[in-house]
Amino acid sequence: MSAEAADPAAVPRRRSLPRIDLRRLGRVALLGPVPRDRLPDAIGHVAEAHRAHHPDADLTILHRAYVLAESSHRGQMRKSGEPYITHPLAVTLILAELGAETTTLTASLLHDTVEDTEVTLDQVREQFGEEVCYLVDGVTKLEKVDYGAAAEPETFRKMLVATGNDVRVMSIKLADRLHNMRTLTVMRPEKQARIAKVTRDVLIPLAERLGVQALKTELEDLVFAILDPEEYEDTRALIAGVTGGSDPLAPIADCVRATLREAGISAEVLIRPRHFVSVHRVRRKRGELRPTDFGRLLVLVGEDADCYAVLGELHTCFTPVISEFKDFIAAPKFNLYQSLHTAVVGPEGAVAEVLIRTHRMHKVAEAGVVALGNPYAPDPTAAQPPDPTAAQPAEPSDERADPTRPGWLSRLLDWQESATDPDTFWTTLRADLAQDREITVFGTDGRTLGLPAGASCVDAAYAQHGELAHTCIGARVNGRLATLSTVLSDGDTVQLLLAQDTASGPSPEWLDHARTPAARIAITGWLSTHPDAPGPEAEGPAEPAADGPQPTAPARTRSGGRAANVVVDGPESPTRLAGCCTPVPPDEVVGIVVRGGAVTVHRQECPAVARMREIGRAPVAARWRDEDGGRDTAACRVTLVAESFGRPRLLADLTEAIATADAAIVSATVEPPSEQRVRHTYTLQLPDAAGLPALMRAMRDVAGVYDVSRAQHPAATG
Repeated sequence: MSAEAADPAAVPRRRSLPRIDLRRLGRVALLGPVPRDRLPDAIGHVAEAHRAHHPDADLTILHRAYVLAESSHRGQMRKSGEPYITHPLAVTLILAELGAETTTLTASLLHDTVEDTEVTLDQVREQFGEEVCYLVDGVTKLEKVDYGAAAEPETFRKMLVATGNDVRVMSIKLADRLHNMRTLTVMRPEKQARIAKVTRDVLIPLAERLGVQALKTELEDLVFAILDPEEYEDTRALIAGVTGGSDPLAPIADCVRATLREAGISAEVLIRPRHFVSVHRVRRKRGELRPTDFGRLLVLVGEDADCYAVLGELHTCFTPVISEFKDFIAAPKFNLYQSLHTAVVGPEGAVAEVLIRTHRMHKVAEAGVVALGNPYAPDPTAAQPPDPTAAQPAEPSDERADPTRPGWLSRLLDWQESATDPDTFWTTLRADLAQDREITVFGTDGRTLGLPAGASCVDAAYAQHGELAHTCIGARVNGRLATLSTVLSDGDTVQLLLAQDTASGPSPEWLDHARTPAARIAITGWLSTHPDAPGPEAEGPAEPAADGPQPTAPARTRSGGRAANVVVDGPESPTRLAGCCTPVPPDEVVGIVVRGGAVTVHRQECPAVARMREIGRAPVAARWRDEDGGRDTAACRVTLVAESFGRPRLLADLTEAIATADAAIVSATVEPPSEQRVRHTYTLQLPDAAGLPALMRAMRDVAGVYDVSRAQHPAATG
């Protein structure tokens, strides 16, 4: 039952708009066998609702599905005391009233048969075909006896993967949860709260993203009543206080009707009451509620152009509240929602919010993806003669993909493959679904990237390049150099800059700027396998490779170090120079054994060495291979920090000094000026380690530079 129906004292709501009614089905009487030429009376409500949306639908398959469901569930009872068949019937009615097509309704009647009865998927496939079998399998839960505590998150993972292949799977799951929430009062309070929290954190955001507002709003009210009963009662009392008298929106609605009639615009003007959670949100936002805050006007027209005609008349004949105007027709929400939003001041100063949309937009706004029907149905506009020799449709497989799959779902399916741990998946899923707004950014090649609001250049890098984004050192946003931490806005153009050194990797600080699960999982995975490696040093790149890595020499290991001309005590092991402190001869060095038995060589004063000692990992003795005091003339890599006063051409003069010393810039960072002081960090490739002192002197001689030192970057202790 609904939140209102669950409360005998609940005040009846105003219902003057064509909102989908999801509360008509009570207890369904189970009948015996019926003649083949008519439907069982128990699914009469379903047939009536289905024919309202699909007048030519063939109900024969629904008849067969009901007979199988009723016979297989016979004898089973719900905790409420009702026969179990009432549940699949209620779920099917919900979907029928949303306008779902016959295949979805057939699967919803059978959605619990494989899970709770002796019916098998093979039987479903044999009697109803591959499509119905796929949908039933998609919503079938995994057994706790096999998965233990991981059963719930792994069940949701399974459903989401199936939804990526056919979005109708999640439609059935949402309707299933809605009916279960309506009848949740028979459960223990602690179980009610647990189910309500999962509904709030996972299923309501999914309903929002799939655009199924009719399910989302009722689920919100039901969760509100369970998780916050006191606020729910206060809200209910507020609504009760305004439902007794005349509706304050009625005079404004009459004025709008008259205005549009005089303008010759055919439109239907309705009063759309807010649901409980909507009233609660407005109250928290505005404090004291106005009488007109308990509902909104809904104007329905025939064509898109009529929406703007209505808007023009309203803004001409009434005083508009400009801050309330939003155009979701020109720029639809990522969940398919389209509408014009505005607010006008009516007679006697009453402010009314107005929604303007076409009848088609209204159907999609209420039913979302359910209104789109079968994503695999042939396009009726593409009339092609049937090919009698064509093969039958292939069985659904891992290669199958819903052609209507939204971008956010594709990204979710991508990152869940990396989240193999159920707890990580469950936590990340909830965090991902909590991001309720999307932006679109553009690459320089014209491609588009859909990202959550608040995403940074780090997120864009991983969305576009995958693991290659580990080498990203900066970006150009709208043509200007930007750091990786730069937050992107809707419509930005982004050019991602990748280091020439393909062996570099991200730094732990990237996690502070990563908002998408794909980026966070990739960064965390790289850092866990490279505990001693620093990330790329540059966020303001000098001479980077744009949108593509380029190989350079000398070759380095994945962890960031190069083959080291160093001897370490103990068994012979692979050695490499640490990227965090970039030791060069004649630095005093020590070795640290890392995973896999390799030894990473650090400078004695490197902070990573001190941290390793603190956690009980003693370093091993190391020395440069030659015996003459470490005067090695081999090429080396070093990171230098130049402190300077800001002035024009400073960067050009520093890079010229570096080039004069025959050093190659691998990466560079120029931090924003602070009190007229600027810090430059360069990772350089020197042809000869002996040339390092001369290079540092040359950099210090640049006008404005007051100090040049070796970098001491913090390193993960892993």
